[in-house]
This record gives sequence, structure tokens and C-alpha cells, in this order.
Amino acid sequence: MADTKKRKLRTLKGLTADEFQHPSDVAATETLKKVPGLDKAIAKVMEYGLERLYYLDNIASNVRVTDKMFGRMHRKLQWGCKILEVDEPEMYVRVDPVPNAYTYGHTKPFIVLTSGLVDMLDEEELFFVISHELGHIKAGHVLYTIVAANIAAIVALLGQATLGIGSLLAQGLVFALLEWYRKAELTADRAGLLCTQDIDPGIRVFMKLSGGASSLYEDMDRDEFLRQIGEYEDADRSELNRAYKLLLTLGRTHPYAILRAKELTEWNEGGYRELMARRGLLDEEV
Repeated sequence: MADTKKRKLRTLKGLTADEFQHPSDVAATETLKKVPGLDKAIAKVMEYGLERLYYLDNIASNVRVTDKMFGRMHRKLQWGCKILEVDEPEMYVRVDPVPNAYTYGHTKPFIVLTSGLVDMLDEEELFFVISHELGHIKAGHVLYTIVAANIAAIVALLGQATLGIGSLLAQGLVFALLEWYRKAELTADRAGLLCTQDIDPGIRVFMKLSGGASSLYEDMDRDEFLRQIGEYEDADRSELNRAYKLLLTLGRTHPYAILRAKELTEWNEGGYRELMARRGLLDEEV
């Protein structure tokens, strides 16, 4: 695997979310807005103060990243905010061996990284993940993320309020939210690339999330990893296989890591280069 490289990062003045938002994210968001029950679900989140509840639990349970606490990690957060032009959110580290990161909160968003994820990643890979989470904020994903995180409780509340009818309607909302969630991840991955300004850290993150045994990291090969995509795509040759893929994906919050690598590689070769070229940064040392 490639060593961490020293590069001079460039800021992206005037960057807007629609410059890097994945088309599937846009389409899934529009579909989600039309699903019956979304407005009621959002109302329940606000009514029961779920955002505030999660924030209080987070600040009591986890360690906040500041300039004096995990200073190197805090500088990554500051750089990501500067590049994407996002107000600096609070960020926390949570003791949890399962590698994960998430952004929560609409009025006051905050980022949480698990200890398992931090232990897994090198400095540039961690910067990619932090920037990915900032991408959710930049793209305005956090309100729907709150609904998605609380959907089980919301379905129960709607069912109680409408003698079960709301619960039936909410099942359609669950699948629409999950579809949106998967597409939103593709947009956030692009934000990670805009900050690292090098695709290698992102690809290494996806490799580690797929087969993350620390003793094997040095033997991982990007080209071999990307070659697996062809085998997965070859399985689309029959309607039955496409149906199996749909069933495998339906309940997931994230796309398969190997498909995220494919999507980001394609954008790196097209949209990313165009975006950087418009700012006169394509030929810069980034």
C-alpha cells in the first residue's frame, strides 16, 4: 500500500454542495420528499426532542476532540472545514471496537468516530473519513439522518397515534430512507476526495472496511481490490442476479465498500478533475 504523502492542500473558495452532489443522491432525495409520512416523521423527531437527547448522551459518554485533546485529529477537522467552507462542528471519539463514523444533529451537528475506526486508519485515511462526515453537513443530509437513526421508534409512535395505519405507511418510508442513505454516502465520499485531494486514502479506507485485518494492511493492493468490481458487475447478466443484488442491498444503510471505491474512482477521473480545473488547481501540486 502507498505511504502517506506530504501535499499542499488547496481550499475551494465558494464551493457549493451541488458541485459535488452525486446524481443518485439528488434523485433519492427528491423521491424521499414525496413519500407519505416523511413530514410526520420529522415532526416526531422535533416533538420528542430526539436530537437534544442524542447530544446529551454523546457529550456525557464520549471524549470531545479539541486543540488540546487529540490535537492532530482536531487539525484535520479544521482543514476539512476550511476546504469545504463548513462551520466547525463538535467532534468526539467513542470507545467502540466496531469501525464506524457518523454525523448527527440538525440544528447543532456533531461528528462521532469510534475507537475501532481510529485504530484502523492512518493519518490521511482518517482525514478522508472526517471530511466525508463534513460532506454530510455541507450537503444538508443531517435532518434526514436523524429520521433514519430513529425510524424504528418513529414507526412505533406513528402506529400508536393512528391505530396501526401510520405504521404501515412508515414501512415505505423506511425503504425510501435507506435508499437515500446509501446514495448520500456517495456524495459524502466525494467531499472526502475534495479534502484529501488524492484518491488513494479513500480507496485504502474502503479496502480496510472490506477486509480490515491489521496484520494484512501492508499486503493490500488497490488494483486487485478494484478488479473485484468487474466480477460483481458480471453478475448482472441475468434478471435473477439483479433481483438478488436488490435484496442484498435493500436493508443496508451503506453501499458495499467496493462499489463506493468504483464510484469515487470514476468521479476522480471526471467530475473531480473538472471541478479542480475550473478553479485552476488541476495542475497544482495537490
